Amino acid sequence: MTAELVRGQNHPLPDTRLEIRVSAGHPVVAGATLADEGGRVAGVEWIAHPGSPALPGVEVSQQAAADHRLAVDLDAVPAAAHRLSVLLALPVGVGGPTRFGALAAPFVAVTGLDGSEIATYTITGLDRESAVVALELYRRQGAWKVRAMGQGYEGGLAAMLGDQGLQRPADLAASILEAVSRGLARSVSAPPPRVPEAERVRHSTSAATQAPTQTSMPTTASQASTPTPATAAEPTTADPMTVAPMAVGEPRSATDPAPTLPVTTPAGPSEPPPASTGGGPINYAHPRRRAAAPEPPRQAPPVPVAGDAGGWSMDERLYNQVWGMFEDLARTTAAYRSACDFAESRLDKELDGVLSDPRSRIGGAGDAARQAARARHDELTARAQEVLDRDLDQLAAESDVVEPALPAAYARWDNPVWQAYRVPMEAPMAVRLGDLHLPERTDLRVPMLVRLPLERGLWVDAGRGHSEEAGLLDETELRRLAMDTAVAHAARLLAVYPPGEFTVHVIDPAGSGAAALAPLVEAGVLAGPPAAGAAGVSAVLARLTERVDLVQMALRAGAPDALPPSLDTAEQLLIVHDFPHGFDDRAVTRLRYLADEGPAVGVHLLMVADREDASAYGPVLDPLWRSLLRLTPVSEDHLADPWVGHAWTYEPPRLPPGSRVLPQVLAQVAEARHQWGR
Repeated sequence: MTAELVRGQNHPLPDTRLEIRVSAGHPVVAGATLADEGGRVAGVEWIAHPGSPALPGVEVSQQAAADHRLAVDLDAVPAAAHRLSVLLALPVGVGGPTRFGALAAPFVAVTGLDGSEIATYTITGLDRESAVVALELYRRQGAWKVRAMGQGYEGGLAAMLGDQGLQRPADLAASILEAVSRGLARSVSAPPPRVPEAERVRHSTSAATQAPTQTSMPTTASQASTPTPATAAEPTTADPMTVAPMAVGEPRSATDPAPTLPVTTPAGPSEPPPASTGGGPINYAHPRRRAAAPEPPRQAPPVPVAGDAGGWSMDERLYNQVWGMFEDLARTTAAYRSACDFAESRLDKELDGVLSDPRSRIGGAGDAARQAARARHDELTARAQEVLDRDLDQLAAESDVVEPALPAAYARWDNPVWQAYRVPMEAPMAVRLGDLHLPERTDLRVPMLVRLPLERGLWVDAGRGHSEEAGLLDETELRRLAMDTAVAHAARLLAVYPPGEFTVHVIDPAGSGAAALAPLVEAGVLAGPPAAGAAGVSAVLARLTERVDLVQMALRAGAPDALPPSLDTAEQLLIVHDFPHGFDDRAVTRLRYLADEGPAVGVHLLMVADREDASAYGPVLDPLWRSLLRLTPVSEDHLADPWVGHAWTYEPPRLPPGSRVLPQVLAQVAEARHQWGR
């Protein structure tokens, strides 16, 4: 059965040799890019476009056309490529529409070699965009899937290529449009089906026996006929984009380059079978009617394996796999919500149509129409729910396998890996700051991994925010939880860095965070005692500001070896509690300076504060809050992803009740620092 996809929805591919058909109703440029697991295109050699139409495993047309046929052989795609994106763009600058919103919605279908549709997608919702990523074929756990993308770009082909990570996208876009304007047109046939070796030998032997003067190798349509130039339809205007493509099986021009993928004529009988002379049963089948291809067997979902993503090390593979899970959860949920919205919209439209007709407002006809509309709505939502449940069950199975295999930097505090913790000899790629989940399935949680070194500071919000859980706590308890959360973050950062490569400072002007800071103080892992009072605040900020200035000057001068020997070159973390109490105007200015300039030279902030407490400063501190990653000590849905804009619910890291993991880990960190300092 054909899967009718909506934006963000994915579907498994039963085969790796496919054809992608595009119907746009107006000439468009079709292209394709190959990307690694992180979505990065290595260079122009990984993009197929009219000026360079062939890549390993994919071939596109050399012209703009209303209909395209892209040949794909996923087995021939390089092992380093994990994504194949299908790109469509309007040939702007040569006349005609300049935005997809002025045209009918483009339609894309993924089909098998026999023409049977596997998945289709109508790209709706486009307006001012003149380029769009239509589909994405991607590897997931050793199998290939197709995802409906529909990501449009108002900046056109150049903006889309730039987002694919290509260098000088404007120049590349101009060269593509120039190649299109030359009208080097031909369409692409599907790759031939694989023929078993024994079958090829049998056919070859038979052909050699019956016609010894001919070669036993199979020939393509272009090989079987004399090469002649392709006949193009006469354009109705001077627009060079209207040249019609060659049909599959037409003779190829002698000047056309040979395609990367083999070109064959479609299989199927063309002459009626000879009449039976042996008195057997008569075949009444129509000689030109091709039987429907059997539906491919439904494949079982692949068994999840921890670390099956790309990467040079197990840590990198697990990091990429976690982010693949995050993206899959985001996309499949977006597809479900989009399908439900579409079903509701269509139901409203159909009910309005029934009510607008006086003949169907009352009586049996009106009731039947309303029931039919609701039945169609229920069928759509049920189908969307079925797909969502399938994808979520697969992700849950993957999470059950991946979570126990995570290293300490990525693991929850209750993971047994912490019981066997040893101070690492090198810093990891990332660190876990909590969990993320969506309301469609709250028990399916994805680790929130943030790359190291930190690119921005952290802010543990001690205010109530918009969380229902925070509203049930009093102010004192909420502030205590915020400080406990900050200490857990700091302890994890200390634990994942090698000895001597991470230093923690604390500012606690009134000493109100002493109870939460006790594990760090007692273990002796701080650079010094928590700074108290206005003088202590000023001294710590002055030292860190001076360090930022010195490192910046050394880097700008190209002389990092000129830094003073006494300068601590380790990554620095400053925990600021109870802000803005104990901060004068000068201290606030230094704090803002550290937030803006510090991360680039290894100085990071971890603020524990309620923004309302600093409201007296007005908008002066707005840049400070915006520069920090806001985290909460209780669950709250406030984090948005860049793909589909979901409001993810953030779960802070929690230590198991009564656990001794934190002091045990900090004791090992302190011992390693002591041994390193000798």
